[in-house]
Amino acid sequence: MAVKGSFASPVADAEYPRVLETGTGGLLAQLYNGLNGYSLVVTFFLLLVAYDQFKYIWNKGSIVGPAWKMPFIGPFLSSVNPKMDEYKAKWASGELSCVSVFHKFVVIASSRDMARKVFNSPSFVKPCVVDVAYKLLRPSNWVFLDGRAHIDYRKGLNGLFTRQALETYLPGQEEVYENYFAKFLDISQVQNNGKPVPYMPVFRELMCAVSCRTFVGHYMSDAAVKKVADDYYKITAALELVNFPIIIPFTRTWYGKKAADMVLNEFSICAAKSMARMAAGGDITCIMDGWVKSMLDSEKYRQKVAKGVTVDESEKPAMLLRIFSDFEIAMTVFTFLFASQDATSSASTWLFQIMADRPDILDRVREENLAVRDGDKYQKFSMDILERMPYTRAVVKETLRYRPPVIMVPYVAKKSFPVTESYTAPKGSMVIPSVWPALHDPEVYPQPDSFNPERWISGDAEKAVKNWLVFGTGPHYCIGQTYAQLNLMAMIGKASMHLDWKHHVTPLSEDIKVFATIFPMDDCPLVFSKRE
Repeated sequence: MAVKGSFASPVADAEYPRVLETGTGGLLAQLYNGLNGYSLVVTFFLLLVAYDQFKYIWNKGSIVGPAWKMPFIGPFLSSVNPKMDEYKAKWASGELSCVSVFHKFVVIASSRDMARKVFNSPSFVKPCVVDVAYKLLRPSNWVFLDGRAHIDYRKGLNGLFTRQALETYLPGQEEVYENYFAKFLDISQVQNNGKPVPYMPVFRELMCAVSCRTFVGHYMSDAAVKKVADDYYKITAALELVNFPIIIPFTRTWYGKKAADMVLNEFSICAAKSMARMAAGGDITCIMDGWVKSMLDSEKYRQKVAKGVTVDESEKPAMLLRIFSDFEIAMTVFTFLFASQDATSSASTWLFQIMADRPDILDRVREENLAVRDGDKYQKFSMDILERMPYTRAVVKETLRYRPPVIMVPYVAKKSFPVTESYTAPKGSMVIPSVWPALHDPEVYPQPDSFNPERWISGDAEKAVKNWLVFGTGPHYCIGQTYAQLNLMAMIGKASMHLDWKHHVTPLSEDIKVFATIFPMDDCPLVFSKRE
């Protein structure tokens, strides 16, 4: 049988040397010749994806978090519209958990003790808000400074929130409340014929006006205050926790930057006016005046000492301050607005809704406010009046516990941060202490999801100082916490005597919307009427 084929040695084939040429050098040459721009891009992309995953897993270590990360963007798309239930699930997953969004690795401290550790570790972390905050508030803003530079500012600011100082600001606050309570009536009764409308945007405008009058007095016109109130929403949107890390034209961060520039310019003008008025011997009417007056007093003292003039010790200012520039003053006051605007807008919205839904509590607030004024509802605010309202104070504190405006506070790790014995947050990561879990701890606050002001009067709530993280703790605690609580007490107390209001309850009224701070999902539809 014939066999088809050849048994000739391959070595005898004249073509064989060409096959051998595809050895090491020839193979590389073929591969190189086979590559094109598309395959290079694909290869580079896959390498970046692999690196992004490896870096996330490495940073995650032993803490709770997704097993893998969506390449590059992480949970950005789902975080654009954050859900409160998702935050609660994250907090419940473990005392430390993580996510990674774009280039930023985020560690979330959920338990009270983990949150307090972050707040009290200034050698490892510093406040960062979000990446774009440095561009809006400016990198040299005092809230981003550490050590002596931070103390240089803070030592002059603490005195602006003493009892004596706070009393100075009360007339301006009461003026704003009277104007806006009239506006509430106009919106409800004239513009909307007694039909409920969402009042959250109105409360935001009210709180912005109160803040501006408290911080810069009448150096800013009513029109400018309205402009700041209208545009501040853009700043809030730009400073949400999850956002594009760079400013792109016509995005939220771009509009936020333009609004921030406008606010800083307005505050710089106010600073120049305050400096001139205080130098001329004017009275202190706002926080800016108080700070500027302290600067000028310090400068006068230094000049006398430099000239060899004997100065009595009683004439030496309690704190020797340098002269801050108009823009430095503007940046600082901007942080006051940043800290107060969204938080007090949230608190006031919840406060009006909660009071409407619990008329028995509102009645007690009204009775107490009338009693401390001897029945005269037109008697003006005073610190003495505010300090003699324990029940109103308890209502405000319970509102801040029950619906804390700020549910977490972003920090950045300045260096590797050993949060626990088994986990170290990498340098540059965001480390976020959460406030909500500590304020809803059932072991500290029985029935934490119930609104109960009595816990602050006859209960043990006042003793739980470690859980009271509404205003933070540590070196960057909120210096305006007393002002904020007194402001809310003054507002709801005055409203209880002069207004009646009804809440139009919807299926979304108790659902929580997260927009920098927290608000009712339906924006609190109310109807106001004059109380006779």
